[in-house]
Amino acid sequence: MKKILVGLIALIASLPFFALQQKPKFDLKASAERGKEIYLRNCISCHMEQGEGLEGIFPPLANSDYMLGDKKRAIQQTLYGVTGEMTVNGKVYSGEMNGYDLTDEQMSDLMNYVFNSFGNKGGAITPAEIKAARKK
Repeated sequence: MKKILVGLIALIASLPFFALQQKPKFDLKASAERGKEIYLRNCISCHMEQGEGLEGIFPPLANSDYMLGDKKRAIQQTLYGVTGEMTVNGKVYSGEMNGYDLTDEQMSDLMNYVFNSFGNKGGAITPAEIKAARKK
């Protein structure tokens, strides 16, 4: 009985330690690596292998001032699609892109690949950010 009591006291004393431990950091590199496969299946035909697009028809994702300039807009457009005119890197594009039916993690992976490839330095987009964007 004494051993059980000592064990219980030790467990209770350690609870604050476990509560303070942080969640593991988001692994941007692993997410982007998974996202590359999604990009190759869904995006390469329009935005091309290096994200260069097709001038006047499909906007570039490489060094894209439009995409990198508004992360929330980029998430919304990738989720739900976009129609109409946009200016990307000084050139006007008018067309249509369908949205993608992907899980929050898959969408995060895809966005992380695009935001951190082709010369882009866009940082991480977490599945929680995708989930929050779906609510709007």
